[in-house]
Amino acid sequence: MTTSSPHAPLRPLHAAEARWSSGFWGSVQDRTFTSTVPTIWQSLSDGEVSPGLRNFRIAAGLEDGAHDGPPFMDGDFYKWLEAAIAQLEVAPTDELAAQVDELARLIASVQREDGYLHTPVLIQSRHAEQAVALADRFHFETYNLGHLITMGVRHFEVTGSETLLDVAKRAASFLEDLATNKPVELARSAICPSHYMAVIELYRATEDPQYLELAEAFLGVRDDFEGGDDNQDRLPVREQKVAAGHAVRANYLYAGLADLVAENGDQELLQVLEGLWNDVVDTKLYITGGCGALYDGASPDGSPWQEDISRVHQAYGRAFQLPNTTAHNESCANIGMILWSERMLSLTGDARYADVIEQISFNSLLSSVDLDGDEYFYTNPLRQVRDLPFPLRRPGDTGMHPVPSPPPSDERLRERYLSCFCCPPNIARTLARFHERAASVSADGLFIHQYGGSAIDLAGGVLSLREDSDYPWSERIAFTVTAAADGGVPVHVRIPGWSRGATLTVDGDEHEVSAPGTYTRIDRAWKVGDVIELFLPMPVRVLRGHRLAEEITNQIAVRRGPVVYALESTDLPDGVVLERAAFRRGTGFDVLRGEIAGVPVALLQTQLVVIPESDEDALYTELGDTELATASVSLLPYFAWGNRGPSEMSVWLPVVW
Repeated sequence: MTTSSPHAPLRPLHAAEARWSSGFWGSVQDRTFTSTVPTIWQSLSDGEVSPGLRNFRIAAGLEDGAHDGPPFMDGDFYKWLEAAIAQLEVAPTDELAAQVDELARLIASVQREDGYLHTPVLIQSRHAEQAVALADRFHFETYNLGHLITMGVRHFEVTGSETLLDVAKRAASFLEDLATNKPVELARSAICPSHYMAVIELYRATEDPQYLELAEAFLGVRDDFEGGDDNQDRLPVREQKVAAGHAVRANYLYAGLADLVAENGDQELLQVLEGLWNDVVDTKLYITGGCGALYDGASPDGSPWQEDISRVHQAYGRAFQLPNTTAHNESCANIGMILWSERMLSLTGDARYADVIEQISFNSLLSSVDLDGDEYFYTNPLRQVRDLPFPLRRPGDTGMHPVPSPPPSDERLRERYLSCFCCPPNIARTLARFHERAASVSADGLFIHQYGGSAIDLAGGVLSLREDSDYPWSERIAFTVTAAADGGVPVHVRIPGWSRGATLTVDGDEHEVSAPGTYTRIDRAWKVGDVIELFLPMPVRVLRGHRLAEEITNQIAVRRGPVVYALESTDLPDGVVLERAAFRRGTGFDVLRGEIAGVPVALLQTQLVVIPESDEDALYTELGDTELATASVSLLPYFAWGNRGPSEMSVWLPVVW
């Protein structure tokens, strides 16, 4: 979201008013700009690695050849460019500005007059081959166009150039023509519907009502189409009660519909979205914030109406169906949940949405990129074990684009380039724009959503705050007032839902704290030098799952603050394998400061029980009465696992009562 919307009380702040200037997120931002963004470009621009740039050059007639790579590669290119534009906004350089401008002109040069832009078809047309737009829903044309429009709007907002804004307008005109003249083709092609969010962004940038009308037309066209749960079009949106099907598609769809509500105030649709969001968070969201449990499945699973059941993949499963080793949790799905949640936060001002953004961000988002910022996971399981007797599909294993045979399951490491490259540039743009999740303003003042080193400067010098904290490792978060005009505005600080016993002082005076999962409002005449100190006690919490989450029955997970921890086999004593490690109820933890791959973290030192060995070849083994041993181990933040070579890992551990 980029501007005020009539039915969204909160407006997110952008780089002119909020940024990560220090602390945890400041370090992640620096890594994103110095490593993630440039190394992804190295891949996209190197024809020996990726066809990303080359496809556009062929479409423009600058090179000869055929299209290569998956049909959604254009969208990956646009997402990377959106990340580069975000870097241009936060940390501009002349070199980056020139690069972005050159690519903008290249993209504009290949767009058809009717607004269509899809390099596979454009390259075929250039070679006088028969090429038909929207011939296959899995060509992802509307997905690509959506990311093109979003990127074009951001380019205009950051640079003032209308080169890509004009491209975005023409792309929207193409979509409008489809909505009017080919609604079935449009509905069938609405796969991972980024265009729902995109046309609302275009409406906000231009204030042209035709784009709001187009967003409303998308919903109408969808509701008239009979599809399946994998694409969330088996039922009309207003009849949907549970999240089902492909998790990226679901989260993108609902984020786009939340954008629509922000503009047209459709309260019935808002209630539907709240119900769907609650279904995910209450029954389907992993403790790490991961979304989409299943590699493959059927939905609605177990329905007595057999004709309603269809295949789903990379999907939400049944309520409480949360496997660990085979958890899919695509990085793009987790990002989609951030997009959906931040829009719901703007619509409602409810801190629950900020809590979930934090849960995802410190865990499954950061786990998707290595600590050097240049290698990536497509899937984010909560357990990795050796010698699986079945393959787990890797990025690109679609049948259309063969990839080399996967390495052993205990060597599923992050990779610099994936043949299905949708996740890395999505990770890049999310982290490059993460300052937009720090805070919002409303008619009632400033709302601070996320902690980790922000600097906030509201327009006109109304109020400026500098955060000093070592969050999420330390309990103290301090905001110092560095500017305040006419006493400033009220400040609302989030009391995380995970917290207990939070305390707050303003210039040393105690201030009442609201309940966990809310915002505490501080209203006073601010002056330079005032200090807000929020203390969030961070005891190590041992958690267990719902009785219906059978994959984690009699197991525990460990969390401190917002950070979920894991046991990695790298930290086990010699001779002890992962499946022999268990937790004894009542065991304590020591919080130690350490490093993983050179990155400072808090580690949890504890004693684990070592249970007897079992026969690895037998399906069932007698328990026996061998005496239990113990071992001293360190648990590491889940996001940091897999940075020290091949290993096994588990978030959930069996418990000895």
